[in-house]
Amino acid sequence: MKISVIGAGNMGGALIKGWTKAGMAADITATAHTQKTLDDVRKACPGITTTLDNKEAVRGADVVVLAVKPWLVGQVLSEIMPELKEQLVVSVAAGIRHERIDVYAMPNIAAEFGESMTFVEEAPQAETVAELFGRVGQSRVVPRRLMEAGMMMAGCGIAYVMRFLRAMMEGGVEMGFYPDDAKQIAMQTMQGAVSLLRETGLHPEAAIDKVTTPGGITIKGLNELDHACFSSAVIRCLKAGLEKQG
Repeated sequence: MKISVIGAGNMGGALIKGWTKAGMAADITATAHTQKTLDDVRKACPGITTTLDNKEAVRGADVVVLAVKPWLVGQVLSEIMPELKEQLVVSVAAGIRHERIDVYAMPNIAAEFGESMTFVEEAPQAETVAELFGRVGQSRVVPRRLMEAGMMMAGCGIAYVMRFLRAMMEGGVEMGFYPDDAKQIAMQTMQGAVSLLRETGLHPEAAIDKVTTPGGITIKGLNELDHACFSSAVIRCLKAGLEKQG
């Protein structure tokens, strides 16, 4: 499957690097606005093809992935339209609709490391796209009404998780750890929590019960999070983006 990625910026670059690590470099053509960006991505992804010409990139492609900024989607489509024939056109630009786009997908930047959570909107060829994005993490086909929610939970959500990690780091520094040590501790703790839930299938609250003893220190910390409306803040954070979309 020949893949042309139009736009090798943050999201496009992450996808290119992820697919390259999955052994797909020879099938990838990437474009960018500047030669420097192309030089950087080619250095990071040996074996891919690069070009500054979007029209050249889509010729002979099976799948065209639009990874440009949302406000550039229309302009890029107008540019490449004469070259589009049987290509499957996939957009990862949030909130932009166009009749020539076949499938909408919402990955996140962890695609670079094969750990994206990608949402693919229901469409005739959605399963093909989900399989492609499954090479850089997990993918899920959902109805259109859940795409924005998926974006908030995974596309934007990765930033919210990092903000929580930063808070743990700051707490660790205040308690006496050096910043780099606090960062490693926070990351390993989160990775351990994710692994535990993934391997056991437990609900988070059931797992919490395993480390929460009556009168212990864990429940004191959990209660402080509740006093600070932690759960409510997270929910409001996710829904704030939906309100903006609306």
